[in-house]
Amino acid sequence: MPKINEWNELRNNIVHFKTENFYVYADIRTETVIFAGIMRCGLFLYIGCAAMLLLGNLPVWAGGGRTGLLDMSPVAILLFENGAIPEESVSVYPGDTYTGSAPLEFRFLWKEPAENGDAADENDNLRYEWNFSRDAAFNDIFLTRFDAETIYTFQESGLFYVRLIVTDTETEDTESSDAFVIRIAESELKVPNAFSPNGDGVNDVFRVKHKSLVRFNAYVFNRWGQQLYHWGLQNIDAGWDGTTHGKNVPDGVYFIVVEAEGADGVDYKIKSDINILR
Repeated sequence: MPKINEWNELRNNIVHFKTENFYVYADIRTETVIFAGIMRCGLFLYIGCAAMLLLGNLPVWAGGGRTGLLDMSPVAILLFENGAIPEESVSVYPGDTYTGSAPLEFRFLWKEPAENGDAADENDNLRYEWNFSRDAAFNDIFLTRFDAETIYTFQESGLFYVRLIVTDTETEDTESSDAFVIRIAESELKVPNAFSPNGDGVNDVFRVKHKSLVRFNAYVFNRWGQQLYHWGLQNIDAGWDGTTHGKNVPDGVYFIVVEAEGADGVDYKIKSDINILR
């Protein structure tokens, strides 16, 4: 074991190193002394990084989710699909894939709304950039929008990728979200040939079966070629209730012409009979 005068010499050495701008740690084990020092500038760098972490200027991982430099949490909210407003709220997040039918409309927001549904306020120091692409690497960007939130309607079949890039205009820090993946199904159109508008709640309305149509018009004629009814894409699911000018038409055979276009580019022109049986 070291003698008392050796301990004093060791203590003096430690004090000497401190005056030379070093911090020293000593571990004395059976006549072995290990010294490790960090220069003052290194200590200042460490303190600076710790302060940045505490102030939220460095990435922090908590609860399994990443809160980035710019605290963004983008989300896409479904507004409209296949000619109808969704019955339930649908939210899609970066990294998710949503498969639906055109026309498919989403509202993209830079930050998830509050519990009461209010959108997050824009930050004047941030620049927002939404990219819409046909490939996952974003080499085929067909649309860019510079808004904190934007609404887009997908009207073509296939795969689409959407991402948000946020930049702090003061520090030039930039973050990019993972991609939202939107898959639009191929089109489909089927026209029935009969219905029974008798008020019993079963097959009372003539409706077409459809998927991913971006254009639609249907015309109903009587046997003399007079147009009795017309409906389009905006009310495609309303169909025909067997009336004209508010009055029921007689039972019998009527004629329908449907002209439509699918999100995949398929053109439809269907001429068919409609049998009304009450």
